[in-house]
Amino acid sequence: MIQQVEIVDDLDRLLEVLPQFVREAIEEQPDLDELIEIVLDLGRPAEARYPDRFVYLSKAEINREHIDTVLKRVGDFGLDNRAGIERTLHRISAIRNRQGEIIGLTCRVGRAVFGTIDIIRDVIESGKSLLLLGKPGVGKTTMLREVARVLADEFLKRVVIVDTSNEIAGDGDIPHPAIGRARRMQVPRPIDQAAVMIEGVENHMPEAIVIDEIGTEAEAQAARTIAERGVQLIGTAHGITLDNLVLNPTLSDLIGGIQTVTLGDEEARRRGTQKTVLERKAPPTFDVVIEIQSKQRLAIHHDVSQTVDLLLRGVEPRPEIRERSSTGDIEIVQESNLEELPRETVLDNYAQGHGTAFAVAPRTSIPKPIRVFPYAISRNRLEKAINDARVPVEITEDLNFADLVLTLKGQYRKMPKRLREAEARGKPVYVLRSNTKTQIQDFVTELANDEESQAMMEAERGVHQVRLFAKPVDLLPQNPYIRRLQHQLIEKYQLQSTSVGQDSERRVRILPTHSSNEGK
Repeated sequence: MIQQVEIVDDLDRLLEVLPQFVREAIEEQPDLDELIEIVLDLGRPAEARYPDRFVYLSKAEINREHIDTVLKRVGDFGLDNRAGIERTLHRISAIRNRQGEIIGLTCRVGRAVFGTIDIIRDVIESGKSLLLLGKPGVGKTTMLREVARVLADEFLKRVVIVDTSNEIAGDGDIPHPAIGRARRMQVPRPIDQAAVMIEGVENHMPEAIVIDEIGTEAEAQAARTIAERGVQLIGTAHGITLDNLVLNPTLSDLIGGIQTVTLGDEEARRRGTQKTVLERKAPPTFDVVIEIQSKQRLAIHHDVSQTVDLLLRGVEPRPEIRERSSTGDIEIVQESNLEELPRETVLDNYAQGHGTAFAVAPRTSIPKPIRVFPYAISRNRLEKAINDARVPVEITEDLNFADLVLTLKGQYRKMPKRLREAEARGKPVYVLRSNTKTQIQDFVTELANDEESQAMMEAERGVHQVRLFAKPVDLLPQNPYIRRLQHQLIEKYQLQSTSVGQDSERRVRILPTHSSNEGK
């Protein structure tokens, strides 16, 4: 088992550029191997920042002379307001005032960590294109750097790194040894990244290209071009989870692109969805998506195409979750359930327009799980009731993702802040008299068969879709009472709606804010 070996890239080299009193204060700090960055802001004390705390380094405030001292000792700042120290991974970023003068500096400690990719070595070796996601500071760039080295040195591939702002291989003309034999193409301006990506493929014949922070539509299109030429693509993108990309119009092309499709009434009923649904437009650029949840825990989506198709149908497949234990062993703590889920074939609009078809999504309609946010409700009893009833109900701890809130009568009378927030967001609040097993079981059973609840959750999904794509969405036909409730819910989200169709086919249509309300 490969053990992690962390190498701090010459912390002394970074300390040398700082004012003397700041340098001396840092040297006295414990846990320097955990130091993330040093912040120097004009008129404020210098700060040392760690993963879960910060420390003022002195009572003295940073003045103009201190800022100038650092500027004289580092390289030139690029258009992205970043500079570096040659042949290190340290990064210094500037904050400017309205006149363009530098009034703040963030001195980020750069580290090369060897042995980080043993947890995904099998995925890299497969040759599939791989996208890393995760919140800032979780280690995406560190892992990307190590992937480049392993592909070049151990798998003997021709690897080209497109290095915007010298994030991966450090500042200066000579790249940092942490990338091994991989070659580095510097990007003079962030706006040029897409062009350099294409240039790398056309001029240097790589077998793998490594890119940090795909963030624009042009870069997403360049990534697709690279993948279509058979080059293994390893990259990171703005976003924490795969769901973020599905909902991001700029970057959704990385996972196949999303389009709206209007279904016939019969097909909508068969699927159990509204008439206007989201579907994937094309094969994804990246075959695998890895969510870096922490430095020792990853969630792996091995089949992006199938995962996205199911997400768009309201099904949330379980990713495979791997963890590295304190002893360095790799454990699979959750298996993927993709193979357990059925599939069906769907011909999307993109394929029709180009005379091609590809398989997506499940064979049979799978109901979207109802997400319940419990407040003062026994979680163990609720989980057991859901498991015993075998109904599509899930517990969520995030109010943003909840379809409804479940609480007790006593709590609802008090109306604490969390319940007020739920009602302000238009979340339905269900109230139980007591926390007994029978009460909870009855609620779960009735919820799964409650036509009104299903219709209201369909309306909420439709609202989200209209906000995302600014196009009208038709819901399934409902009786006048439920349609009225849907109109009221939509109004709470400050959108317009109208009823269309005749008799049993009469339904609610959700309109973008710029649309008229004709025909209501």
